[in-house]
Amino acid sequence: MEWLKAILKWLGLWTVKATPSTPEVKPTTQTTSPSVKQLAEEIVKREGGYVNDPDDPGGATKWGVTIGTMKSLKIDLNNDGTVNVSDVKLITPELAADIYLKHYFVKPKINKLPEVLQASVFDMYVNSGNNAVKILQRLLTDMGFPCTADGSIGPATIKAAQAAYEKSPNYIADAYGIARRNYYYALADARPASRKYARRKDGGKGGWIVRAEEFISPKYHLTEAQHRARVSRWK
Repeated sequence: MEWLKAILKWLGLWTVKATPSTPEVKPTTQTTSPSVKQLAEEIVKREGGYVNDPDDPGGATKWGVTIGTMKSLKIDLNNDGTVNVSDVKLITPELAADIYLKHYFVKPKINKLPEVLQASVFDMYVNSGNNAVKILQRLLTDMGFPCTADGSIGPATIKAAQAAYEKSPNYIADAYGIARRNYYYALADARPASRKYARRKDGGKGGWIVRAEEFISPKYHLTEAQHRARVSRWK
């Protein structure tokens, strides 16, 4: 397990004290997760209604579906011959969930990953496109299961993910969640306009961080003090 401890340390868990007890050994079969439809519906609720934040590169968005996605899928809901903000405003939660299932879960082959990873990768794919897969691919490579970080799930990535899961079924989901959290912090480091998504006005955890930690075991959540220390250099 030394290789796993090293990876978890690299991911930022060096601030978390390890418990002296031996981790529970679980069967190698995948655990039961909510249905894919339930996951899609939960993501829709998490994304919320219509917004058009000038600091969000995604532009006009409703239930998490961006105007860019609408245009690429040619979804003209008002049948006026063009796809624009008016169409975004007409998106229903049911349509959004259907788009997620077809284009953010099945099409990118997230359904081919170990089940314990699917919810978090799916949620991140909705939030950040193929960066969700790149985060996973970099993590798998650092864990000793190399694959190219190209943002596409193919045979090599599926094989690497399954091998990593079989090697460490109790940690892989947390490791991905932490890598995702680190990605958000790094993105906000590099793009000041995005810091409001990672840090609230009062300095607490912003939506991005809270969202990532929904898929991380509570023992690996950052304390408020740790979060504030992480963002302390931001203006």
